[in-house]
Parts: sequence; structure tokens; C-alpha cells
Amino acid sequence: MINVDQELCVGCGACEKDCPGHAIRVKEKKAEAVRPCIQCGHCVAVCPVGAVSIPEYDMEEVEDYDPASFTLDPDQFLHAVKFRRSIRNFQEKPLEREKLERILQAGRYTATAKNEQANRFVLVKEHLEEFKALVWRELPGIIEKMAPENEGAARTFRYFVKKHEQDPSCDSLFFNCTAFLVIASVCSLDGGLAAANMENMAVAEGAGVLYSGYLQRIISAGPVLREYLGTEEKEVSCCMLLGYPAVSYRRTAPRKQADILWK
Repeated sequence: MINVDQELCVGCGACEKDCPGHAIRVKEKKAEAVRPCIQCGHCVAVCPVGAVSIPEYDMEEVEDYDPASFTLDPDQFLHAVKFRRSIRNFQEKPLEREKLERILQAGRYTATAKNEQANRFVLVKEHLEEFKALVWRELPGIIEKMAPENEGAARTFRYFVKKHEQDPSCDSLFFNCTAFLVIASVCSLDGGLAAANMENMAVAEGAGVLYSGYLQRIISAGPVLREYLGTEEKEVSCCMLLGYPAVSYRRTAPRKQADILWK
């Protein structure tokens, strides 16, 4: 249940009007919670006097809105979206912990279905080499299990293994990234939405990202890898390579015309 400070509350009704679950009512010019809710925080965010809180959350993290600090220019944002590239060549310089923490915060604050906030973010950095070795060790067995249902994917992964065995420095999966992120979700859309925000934050930090469908498939099919990562029963919805790009792009890349229907 949310908490409403009755001394601060002015009975404006803003929280009642904006509550998606109709869990707040204004009675005798004071707001109060009338039923449990999904704790989306709209009431906290909309209250003009800061009278609403959610005891289960850390209210010290709540920030007041300052229009002067909200400077997300639409043209600049669209330019950033157009300019992003999938990075397959990373510098050896590792991403700093404070930057990784901000990237993770971008995922944490992303919307989730029914406000479940059930994403698990597994960031592998200090033990990345150990994890890479485990992937290459487990991959042949995963391939054999995969082959009867998807021979095409199995063929691709066999090629990767062969190249890696011939030259261990040839890494067709991790591309010399300095951090590896797995998002495990109850709802795969939640993980995808979080990944998009985290990529934007990574780019803002000067980093680059590659979404790896290969590693997502490998980890999903590998119980030893899932146990190592601690994804438990949740679906692996995204695998992301992170690091500083070792390549500079001079311009945006062209795209096909959008398939859009206006009705």
C-alpha cells in the first residue's frame, strides 16, 4: 500500500485522477489508499506537495522535476538514434564502473508490464574471461542438442568453434568486448524495452553496444551457462556486448523507406 501524509496532503485530487488502478480516493479533502496497487509511482510523481510515498521503495532516490534540467532536444535525440551503430570492434580499455552503473540504472527505470520490475540484469565484467571460456567449452554440446531442430544455426556455431580452435584469438561471439550484459525477464518485451534504454545510455557515456542473438540462443540452450549467470527460470531476453568502440563512424547509414500506414 502507498502512504499519504495527511498533514501534507492538500486534497487536490491529482493522484486520484492519475491512478491507473483506482487505488486512491479523496475523502474529506484528504487522499488515502483504498486498496493495494501495482506501485507504479504515478501518485508520487504527480503530487504537488510530496505527500505520497511508497514504503517499500527508497524514497531518497526520488528526484524533483526541474524543467531547466530537462533538455532532451527532439532533433538531437533523433540524430542519436540514426547515428547508432552495432559495434563489433572494441577497444581494450574497460568501461568504468560508474558508467556501467548508470547504464544499469537506465534499465532499472524502464517501464515493465504491470510494473512487475522483474528484469534481472547480469553484468559480467571481472569474470568475463572465465565466462568466455565456459561458453566455448559448453558450445559443442549445445550444438549437438540444437542440430535436430535447427541445423542452420548448428552449422554456423560449428564454424565459429572451428575458427576458435584454429586461432583462440578469433572470437566470433564476443568481439573483444570488455563487459557482457544478460537481461533475463518474465516478459521478453520488458527486457527489450530495458535494453533499448540501456543502449541509449551507453552511447551517451561514449560506449558502444552489440545485441547478440547468437549468444542469446546459446545461453538459452545451455543449462550450465544459465546456472552460471543465475538467470534461474527467467527467459534470456537480451544479450549485449559493451565497450568503447575501436572504430569511428563519419555519418549515418542509409535505411529503406519505412513501412508506415497512417489511418
